[in-house]
Amino acid sequence: MTTAAYLTGRRRYQRPQGILWSENAGTLVNGVYVPTGHEVGVDSTGLNAEDLNQFLILSDHNRGELNFNQQRIEQRQRTINGRMRSYHIADKISMDVSWSMLPSRGYPAVSSFNSTSGAPLYTGTNEYTSDGGAGGVELLDWYEGHPGPFWMYLAYDKYKNFGDNDAAFGHLAQYNQIIQVYFSNFNYSVVKRGGNNLDLWNISVTLEEV
Repeated sequence: MTTAAYLTGRRRYQRPQGILWSENAGTLVNGVYVPTGHEVGVDSTGLNAEDLNQFLILSDHNRGELNFNQQRIEQRQRTINGRMRSYHIADKISMDVSWSMLPSRGYPAVSSFNSTSGAPLYTGTNEYTSDGGAGGVELLDWYEGHPGPFWMYLAYDKYKNFGDNDAAFGHLAQYNQIIQVYFSNFNYSVVKRGGNNLDLWNISVTLEEV
């Protein structure tokens, strides 16, 4: 079983969820980078402990837009003739994303997925997020467990990452950008407390490229 096959089993729609957090930069499988190891909450029967909890698939349930802020790191100064000269060092990004009324949990019990197919063991009314992605508590737990850098996979149309030919347009169904990031901000509020199953949270996150 490859992680690529697993991610296909976790995909609810034609395209994967917009964001995935991972503890590794992944491996190249059929020209596409996918994370190694297993998802947080995967069925651990027969698996090595070091391969577990390696990545978290975030939900698109009431997710807001992906806001990118470009930062050009450079040194600028004017020369003796008045012209501006720039010494470019690097381009870095920060990204803001938020969820409104996100269920505090994805499932009624510990999130559990088939380690081969990626299919969730809970389905239908027992799935609280619309696509089976992580609920609020899972996001908060990842934040609390990652004070250092980790990897963020993004799925949106940035076809230039795959080249300049016609084939570059055929990758919408894949994660196309991988960035190593830190948390620079994580805020959440408990908007509504449910009965016996879940609460509803608002969450806002800012991530900054390493």
